[in-house]
Amino acid sequence: MSQEQAVASRTGRRELNATLTVRRVVDGADVLCLSGILDTEGAAALGHELTAHLRAAGSNRRVILDLTGLRLLSAAGIHVLDTHTRHLSEHPVLVIVSTPHVREIFTVAPAPGLRVCPTLDAALAALPEIAPHRTVGTADGPEDQADEVLGLRAKARTSAVIGMAQGIVLERYALPGLQAAFDLLRETSQRHNVPLRVLASAVVTAPRPAGCSSEWFPGRLRTPPPSPELLDVPEQGAYDRRQLLRTLVHEVVAVADGDGAEVHLTDQALGDSLVLESHSGLDAAYRDRVAQVGAPPAVCARARLLGRPVLVADVTTDPDVVATEVGRAASAAGSRALYAVPALAEDGACVGVITVHRAQPGPWLTHVQLNALRTLANDLARWNSWYRRTVVLDALEHLHAQS
Repeated sequence: MSQEQAVASRTGRRELNATLTVRRVVDGADVLCLSGILDTEGAAALGHELTAHLRAAGSNRRVILDLTGLRLLSAAGIHVLDTHTRHLSEHPVLVIVSTPHVREIFTVAPAPGLRVCPTLDAALAALPEIAPHRTVGTADGPEDQADEVLGLRAKARTSAVIGMAQGIVLERYALPGLQAAFDLLRETSQRHNVPLRVLASAVVTAPRPAGCSSEWFPGRLRTPPPSPELLDVPEQGAYDRRQLLRTLVHEVVAVADGDGAEVHLTDQALGDSLVLESHSGLDAAYRDRVAQVGAPPAVCARARLLGRPVLVADVTTDPDVVATEVGRAASAAGSRALYAVPALAEDGACVGVITVHRAQPGPWLTHVQLNALRTLANDLARWNSWYRRTVVLDALEHLHAQS
């Protein structure tokens, strides 16, 4: 059960805009995901929305407020929000705060009506003391609740980067509000067929345009896509990121005789974490565990760290994997053996990882298959380098020209 609401207030100087997405994941609780600005005025506008929401739902209803997507959060805003919510419920409003500097704001400006949690899982774990965990809506099983939670976590992973990009575009081009910034990002994303998260990451990490130049990257030379050695895609297909990665992951399963596969690429805006970009044959719970990977024990992170392929012959006995959440999730997904191949750029940096899953334990790849996987990883690295410096930069220059 879900609904979407927009919170907005206007002052004489600017529009304050916070997007509020409401999801009911368990009986007795709603998760409210926010993105935008939460300063004094914004918090007051949001406080009025929360007042109406809590009064309509009843005093026994719990609220989890997800602030991970906010671009701006001030101590004054927290104080106003606390004032508006402190007496609306019998229990504190649970607040998800993921970054250390934001948690420090809550330390400097304590809010008795708000209880800080580091993750959605931690917030949900606090609910049994208030209400039983039972999903609501048309289905009653725990699987439905899990799907809701996985969806919320996926949204939180992307909303922070998109929110930062909105803030940069808003400030850089003096736009009237965050919605205008988002509309510009979305239009650019659609025109150049660049996923919104990828475009937002580029906005956050690219150098600022020089002066008042009409070009963001003057003198840049555009080149045609590289010819793959093994990956069978037409030249025009190289411009369609989603389709190319889907083709790649299915090719990996075919040449390696695997039961599943995943492809990760690094994202500079997320601290160069490996981000899951495409997959085949893997369940939602496992994908959630490897959606964003920074360090081992995930096998893709091990391959990246070592700069060479890594084989896990049996996830149920490998000492580095067996006792981890990633290992348990892989086993629950039906995977016993894993093989990860890093995609290395010309300078030796790892820009991504291809991982193959096999339902039976033990080594299985022949020399021909090993060579094919290395070739596909090379194809991925060369295409990714071209895509970043050509298609993504084309999109950034379009965004700059439209502003």
